[in-house]
Amino acid sequence: MVTVLSFLVAIAILIAVHEWGHYRMAVACGVPVLRFSIGFGRPLWTWRNRRGTEFVVAALPLGGYVRMLDGREGPVPDGQRHLAFDAQPLRRRAAIVAAGPAANLLLAVLLYALVAWWGVPQALPVLASPTPDSLAERAGIRSGEWVTAVAPAQDEPRMLRSFDELRWHLTRAALDGQDVRLWLADAPQAPGREVALPLSALEARDVDARLFERIGIVAPWSAPQVGEVLPDSPAALAGLQPGDRVLAVDGEPMTDAQQLRARIRVAVDDAGRARAQRWRIERDGQPLEVVVTPRAERQGEGWVGRIGAMIGAAPAMTTVSLGPLDALAEGVRRTWEVSALSLQMFGKMLIGEASLRNLSGPLTIADYAGRSASLGLVPFLTFLALVSVSLGVLNLLPLPVLDGGHLMYYLWEAVAGRPLSEVWMERLQRGGVAILVALMSLAIFNDLARLLG
Repeated sequence: MVTVLSFLVAIAILIAVHEWGHYRMAVACGVPVLRFSIGFGRPLWTWRNRRGTEFVVAALPLGGYVRMLDGREGPVPDGQRHLAFDAQPLRRRAAIVAAGPAANLLLAVLLYALVAWWGVPQALPVLASPTPDSLAERAGIRSGEWVTAVAPAQDEPRMLRSFDELRWHLTRAALDGQDVRLWLADAPQAPGREVALPLSALEARDVDARLFERIGIVAPWSAPQVGEVLPDSPAALAGLQPGDRVLAVDGEPMTDAQQLRARIRVAVDDAGRARAQRWRIERDGQPLEVVVTPRAERQGEGWVGRIGAMIGAAPAMTTVSLGPLDALAEGVRRTWEVSALSLQMFGKMLIGEASLRNLSGPLTIADYAGRSASLGLVPFLTFLALVSVSLGVLNLLPLPVLDGGHLMYYLWEAVAGRPLSEVWMERLQRGGVAILVALMSLAIFNDLARLLG
């Protein structure tokens, strides 16, 4: 229920802001707006303002529209012909069309700024053990090291405040095919060392957990501690209890939860047979030894071990908060970076350098809406900002039926000195609908593939 409500609230806000951008620009340009609708189908609520605009909330909330006075869509009274949308100069029509995506991008700036000013609890940039045979392991990165700064290629180093910032820089650099330099230290103010991660060798196509496993930086450092234990699980059968600290597995000291999770996963052979492990734990200050036999579970084409318990204590956290002006600058910077990354991903998918599996649809959006809402207001606002950027960028793509497609028509009109012919307009509109249907079908397929594992 939380997922559905969160999704509906998010979609309603984003659509309302997008259409409000079109509406306000039309009013500013003197174009009468006949209807402002959130959703399609049977009206559930209507209201008319003094300008004569009918505001509607309709039954199907997945979309919206602004209907303006337009000679192409119906008869226009002679006395209002000069006010119709299709009678406006090119610059005004382009401004009205562009105002919708611009409103979504402006909303993202404000949301990111609000979150940055409010303050976000984030994990400190302290690294867990690198995954085996990863770039981080080969670079000599150790468990418990702080990442004090990061820089792609030959850029100036940027100081880090949280693990989330580190993941963001690694994501961008991996997709750009750029190597990254990290500055590591044993404590925040301790003398550090510089290491290089050759991310250009990854040829990253997907932004997922596998990408960070190949990089070797998956999660922040947390203690190798047992959390919630499920009934009748291998952990329960072994006698493990919440709060147990794991000191060693088969004689190998455990330095963090990431290392412990890795040992559990590999306790299964290629045939799905689990191997018993001898754990040395500490409970209430007393050392104990237990035998844990993970349960084999199919993952993709192979097998992994699971014990039915949460592994890892909560990582050390910090609250990242900025002043009002700095927060606004952060909102602009973050919106710009996410927009650029979104366009880059679209381009890479178009030319085959990124997997089409990165395309997400309404099911994934609904899933993340519910998850973010359950975590609190700040995660939900961050999610809302991200989707608002995506909606703004998507609508600016030069595809017919999208706002960017209409701007493409206006560009042709500005260059050729005449509008696009009705014949070509109809052909392009049909092609645009076909492309959008194909993209939506692919996105829903990807959603189902993710949800079904």
